Amino acid sequence: MKAIVCTRYGPPGVLELREVVKPVPRDKEVLVKVYASTVNRTDCGILRAKPFIIRFFTGLIKPKKQILGTEFAGKIEAVGRNVSSYKAGDKVFGFHGNGLGSHAEYMVIPEDMALTTMPENITYKQAAASIEGAHYAYSSISRVDLKSGQKVLIYGSSGAIGSAAVQLAKYFGAYVTAVCSTKNIELAKSLGADKVIDYRQKDFTKEGQKYNFIFDAVGKSSFTKCRTLLQPDGVFVSSDLGYMAQNIFFALVTPITRGKRVLLPSPGDEKASLLFIKKLIEAGKFKTVIDREYPLEQIVEAYKYVEKGQKTGNVVITLERN
Repeated sequence: MKAIVCTRYGPPGVLELREVVKPVPRDKEVLVKVYASTVNRTDCGILRAKPFIIRFFTGLIKPKKQILGTEFAGKIEAVGRNVSSYKAGDKVFGFHGNGLGSHAEYMVIPEDMALTTMPENITYKQAAASIEGAHYAYSSISRVDLKSGQKVLIYGSSGAIGSAAVQLAKYFGAYVTAVCSTKNIELAKSLGADKVIDYRQKDFTKEGQKYNFIFDAVGKSSFTKCRTLLQPDGVFVSSDLGYMAQNIFFALVTPITRGKRVLLPSPGDEKASLLFIKKLIEAGKFKTVIDREYPLEQIVEAYKYVEKGQKTGNVVITLERN
């Protein structure tokens, strides 16, 4: 089978398209023919092993798994003898933050991981692109116990995490202010944002509005900049640890002061996130945003594009052309 192989950490150029042995599912695994995958921030972090701490999960010296890819959608081709939840022919999608090997024509995954059957109302491409960003958005939003009517600001509202966060915050009844670039204003509105600030035209930190929750979905702002925008008991969460990992310090100190707080992004329960997002998709309450599509053979270009940090929503890798 064809697969993208990564034998060492580095820039996208270290990736190679190779013919490798097709995997065989073990007793509690399923074999999936991959129809679509993605390249996302998590994949780019694994590829370059940044931040360094990621190496403790993906391999200290070199990648433990030479085939990257954290999310996918496809069809089960075979099941292990002790698999009870799935059968051959099931359409499925799934995610794992440490990598699944989904940048390949086939992959295996244990049936008890973040895997489930696909909603009938979406395509393979949409399914593959609906998980990673939504998982990290949901993991952060679910920690702050949002209540209907509370005010939320989402900085970087057009990326995979941000576009999901806007929709999830609206689902929980929040008044959402989205911060994005000029070209994505209409997108943010279509996702449910009540107010949109174009960061190219205005400094959102000088708007004067107070928020119960500020979510920096791209890791480009800071608690220091956003502190004055928070309500006295407001919460700031970033998808990044911040300059010199400052958010770790703030997360330790701010609870002691019993005022405005910083929470660290939590990896959360991947299976729970997947099932929750599936429910929203089936109810028509979650929209997948896709920026670009690349065939597997052009995955290096996909990584380069994602690393620019300017993508809108998700970048999809296609493995089936029909």
